Amino acid sequence: MGLLIKAVIGAVVVVLIGVLSKTRNYYLAGLVPLFPTFALIAHYIVASGRGVEALRATIIFGLWAVIPYMIYLGSLWYFSAIMRVPLALFSAVVCWCAAALVLIMCWARWHN
Repeated sequence: MGLLIKAVIGAVVVVLIGVLSKTRNYYLAGLVPLFPTFALIAHYIVASGRGVEALRATIIFGLWAVIPYMIYLGSLWYFSAIMRVPLALFSAVVCWCAAALVLIMCWARWHN
């Protein structure tokens, strides 16, 4: 049942993004994915299963996780000026993956 609720929440978010992207305030579609829907779920699961200390570590990691997202946005902004949109999106995702990998490797090195 919990998996079904998560799927419904995800579907609602996708629909909301689609609706907002067609409005006069289309840019709000970029804000919706940043609502902590999935973070709320993850934080509840971590706190329930591992306790408050694990939750606090997850929160700190989440703060650092903003960096790959900023790299994604910056690279997409840059690539969208010089590439077709699908290739720019793909390239920005590659940048996000590289930044996330570096973050994970650094976190594992510093916290283990």
